[in-house]
Amino acid sequence: MTRDLTVRVSETAGHVAALLLRPDHARWLLVLAHGAGAGMRHAFMERFAHELADAEVATLRYEFPYMQQRRGRPDPPAVLTATVLAAIAAAAEAAPDLPLLAGGKSLGGRMTSHALSEPTPTGMSDTTRHVRGLIFFGFPLHPPGRPGTKRAEHLEHVDVPMLFLQGTRDTLADLALLQPLCAKLAPRATLHIVDTADHSFHVLKRSGTTDANVLRELARTAASWADSLAETIRHCRIATNRPHVVQLVVGRNCVKKPGPSNEVPGQLHR
Repeated sequence: MTRDLTVRVSETAGHVAALLLRPDHARWLLVLAHGAGAGMRHAFMERFAHELADAEVATLRYEFPYMQQRRGRPDPPAVLTATVLAAIAAAAEAAPDLPLLAGGKSLGGRMTSHALSEPTPTGMSDTTRHVRGLIFFGFPLHPPGRPGTKRAEHLEHVDVPMLFLQGTRDTLADLALLQPLCAKLAPRATLHIVDTADHSFHVLKRSGTTDANVLRELARTAASWADSLAETIRHCRIATNRPHVVQLVVGRNCVKKPGPSNEVPGQLHR
């Protein structure tokens, strides 16, 4: 079920390792980036990939160059976003039959959103056109103890649906700031809140659940949200009866967009 892959980032950044986990009846492929302090083989990433597989979502996990080279400090943003784009291209090549999602844990999700919000660099093919939805597993809205929304300003330029999975005890995302931000980004943004979860999705005993159950909840929520994208796209195609026209789906509305069928983003699960 798991394949080791190598992803070429650039001439200067070199190659990084990746892991493709594809269950037998996969419906989606999520390009899943790790957080700042732990790589793709961290226990959280490993367990979460298997929970997603149980929900029929394949994953392509990958390392950022600094993690591959065992350097403590994350790469510059340009290198991180180039790695995201390279991983998306590798995923599209490894499983061309599966629609793509992209996202990640903390830093990985934020850098994925930057990659999707920026114009494609000169000389690179537009790999982001394959991505139908963006998933944040703990969006790091601000540093601990320094609330603000500057880190989210670029999200206005992300034109695919976004799912935010956040805990109520996440010190990197004050819900008093994140909730109005998601409301502002509606209908592209959906916020799913996990009671008593922190930034690592560890929950308190009084929550009545366990960390393992929370990971299962996150996986199933992501899969259900993704399936709603596909269902709305299907209805839009039936309504237009024009297979050569892609439907960019925002909220409940279908917007015509020329291009091949794999360029369709999706629709929010409200």
